[in-house]
Amino acid sequence: MAPASSPSAKGKRPHGPASPAKAAKRARVDSTGRSSTTTTPPPRSGRTSWSLRMSEAAQRTTNPIRAIVDNMKVAPNPDKPVISLALGDPTVFGNFNLHASCVDAVKKQLDSYKANGYPPATGMEVARDAVARKYSTPEAPLTSKDVILASGCSGALELVIGALANAGQTMLIPRPGFSVYATIADSKGIKYKYYDLDPSKNWEVDLDHLEAQIDETTAFILVNNPSNPCGSVYSAAHLRAILDVAERHYLPVVADEIYADMVFSGQTFTAMAQLTSTVPVLAVGGLAKKWLVPGWRMGWILIHDRADAFKDVRVGLQKLSQVIIGSNSLIQAALPEILHNTPQSFYDETNAQLERHAKVAMELLGKVKGLKVVVPQGAMYCMLGIETDLFKDVKSDVEFTEKLMAEQSVMCLPGQCFKYPNYIRIVLCPAEDKLREACQRIAEFCDHHRK
Repeated sequence: MAPASSPSAKGKRPHGPASPAKAAKRARVDSTGRSSTTTTPPPRSGRTSWSLRMSEAAQRTTNPIRAIVDNMKVAPNPDKPVISLALGDPTVFGNFNLHASCVDAVKKQLDSYKANGYPPATGMEVARDAVARKYSTPEAPLTSKDVILASGCSGALELVIGALANAGQTMLIPRPGFSVYATIADSKGIKYKYYDLDPSKNWEVDLDHLEAQIDETTAFILVNNPSNPCGSVYSAAHLRAILDVAERHYLPVVADEIYADMVFSGQTFTAMAQLTSTVPVLAVGGLAKKWLVPGWRMGWILIHDRADAFKDVRVGLQKLSQVIIGSNSLIQAALPEILHNTPQSFYDETNAQLERHAKVAMELLGKVKGLKVVVPQGAMYCMLGIETDLFKDVKSDVEFTEKLMAEQSVMCLPGQCFKYPNYIRIVLCPAEDKLREACQRIAEFCDHHRK
């Protein structure tokens, strides 16, 4: 016979351990002889459920390209293979590859087992020194103390924008221009105004419009040369004119020079800092485009400040660098060899190939009625104007790109991604045969939809 205390004696399953609340209640009954009810205090957080929302900074953060492209959702023509002229990544098509010396430099550091730890927040001394030696000129000398390494050029831009402007201040950025400028500013509560570029002058800055945007909230002027999305390259004279505006209003310049030296025949790249001894310039660049390794995420900031106006900003950049505790240690360690062992012939061939592709685009699209082609001078892009009044059923750049994808399976970015409607941007990186076919399809599309 089972003991009286066993489950079978009672006909019930045994209870688990008493809850803390019941245990506390029983303890009170045992010690006082009286029963009482315990009350659970409300959560100190003030919350009553797991209903969580993103932060205000996250809510503010948007990428204009994603906002437009994600809403397009157009299926390509199943009878034609997709050719994308939308992505500014030179590596995805397989015809642009890094130089073997860069691979060797990274392998060497990987095999050394000496580049696996945390680097200094602003970058390894040997890497910063290598960047300084690469970009120092007699007109704009640099030392390792003038270099800060970052996680890609976009990371460098985030550091610079955060160090120069407070929430509520304004930065001046180009239109059309790279969308990430606004994305970074939005995330930090920094305002921005656009200054116009003039397509009739190969996308030079409209200097009067630039100056008209300046007010007491302006923190700095951002200049992108060579340009994404325009493919323009500014002359030294034009850059001096921009610097004159900055000097008159005591505004520093942020020079986005990620496409430095990526220019076509007859063009010369000039770093803005070489042209001034008074205007403080923060130049940003990186390995992504010129060395054809955007995924390596190695960028830098060059602090040009012969007037010592950036003394406090330097400290700010160093502090902000501590947020991510430095960029990729492996690529930093390889940076001296990457920068100084890559032969000039590699850069020359990259530029020559991009120029050949630009000529293909001009040959096939330059005479298409309804398109206005601004001849690119460098970088890896071309902007095409759309004369909507010449088309019977295309009323905007977004509609043009949607119908082009649906009918011809060619993907381009509408100009609205760069705050410049009725233009589209094409990338010049695909293999020449693919680019030629894509341009032929664009021409065919225009012929079909023209009035």
